Amino acid sequence: MIGVIGRDLFIYCLHRLSRWEYGAIASLNRDFNSLVRDGDIYRLRRKNGVAEHWLYLSCGNNPPEWEAYDPSTGRWIHVPNMPPAQSYVWESLAVGTELLVFGGYGSVALRYSILTNSWTWLADGMNTPRYLFGSASVGEKAYVAGGADSSHNILSSAEMYDSETHTWTPLPSMNRARYICSGAFMDGRFYVIGGRTSSDEVLTCGEEYDLNRRSWRLIDNMSLGLNNIAGGAPLLLAVVNNELYAADYSEKNDLKQYDKVDNKWITLGKLPLRSKDNGWHMGFRACGDRLIVIGRPNNSDGEEVVELHSWTPDGQPPVWNLFATRPYRGPQIVCPVMGC
Repeated sequence: MIGVIGRDLFIYCLHRLSRWEYGAIASLNRDFNSLVRDGDIYRLRRKNGVAEHWLYLSCGNNPPEWEAYDPSTGRWIHVPNMPPAQSYVWESLAVGTELLVFGGYGSVALRYSILTNSWTWLADGMNTPRYLFGSASVGEKAYVAGGADSSHNILSSAEMYDSETHTWTPLPSMNRARYICSGAFMDGRFYVIGGRTSSDEVLTCGEEYDLNRRSWRLIDNMSLGLNNIAGGAPLLLAVVNNELYAADYSEKNDLKQYDKVDNKWITLGKLPLRSKDNGWHMGFRACGDRLIVIGRPNNSDGEEVVELHSWTPDGQPPVWNLFATRPYRGPQIVCPVMGC
C-alpha cells in the first residue's frame, strides 16, 4: 500500500487518522516508529489544524492513577502509574503531547509523554515553583500565573512553558498577586480570573495577557456573579469555540456563559451534578466542542463512583448526557484535556 501511494502521501493520510491507531502504525517499520515517537506526526497535525481532544482523568489515590478517554471511540485507556510521590493537592495541565502534574506545594513535578507512554521527573520545572495557580494551554505552549510559592507567599509572576523545547520562560507579572485562581485561553489571549489575596480577600477582577504586546490588562468585576465562596475551589472555567463558560457550584448550581461585550455572566441552565465540597471534588472541562462536568452522583453520598456528563453548546438551554461512570477513590478529581 505504501509503495503504491508513496511515502509523502501516506504520511499525509496518516496525520488524519485517529491517534488511537498510532501504536499499530509505529510497529510497521522503523521509519514510521520514528515518525510517531519523535512527535513529527503531531507537529504535522498541529500545522494543518488537526487535533483530537482526549480527557485524562484521575479520581483519587496518592499518587494519582490516570486513565485517558477517547471521545471518538468511547474507549478508556490505562495510563502507566506515576512514580511514587505524595501530595495533599494535585494540579495538572496538558500541553502539546504531554501531561504535567504538580504537587507537594510546588515541590513535585512530573511529565507524562504520549510519545513514550512513560513518566519522567520534571527536573526542568518552573522558574518559580508554585501551587494553586491559574493555567491554560494552546498548542505546544502553556501559560501559568499566580499561585503561592513553597513559603506560601502569594505570587503575581507568570511563565510560559514550551513543550517542544521543555523550557520555562518568565513573563511580565500580573497587576495583582493572587492564588486559588483560574486560567483560560480565549481569542488568542491568556486570562487569569478570580482568586484570593494574601489577606484572603476574594478577588472579582480578572487579568488579560496579550501575547503580542507582552502586557497585562486588569478587568474589573470579571468574575462578579460567580461562586465566590469562602473556602471554595478555584473558579471552574472552560472555553469552547472561544466562548467562556463557568460551572457555578454555589447553591444555584448554574451553568453560565461570559458576555464579553458587557463583562457579565449569563445563566444558561443547571449543571447535571452538585458539588459536595465547594467545588473541590468536581471537574469542568472543554473537550473539543463539548463541555464536560465530572462529579459524584447527586442521589448518593456513599456511592464510590463519579459520573461524567457532556453537552455541546448550541444556543439552547443545556441538555446533559451521562456518557460514563468511573470508580471514585477520593478525595480529588483531576481532569486535564489534551488536544493533539
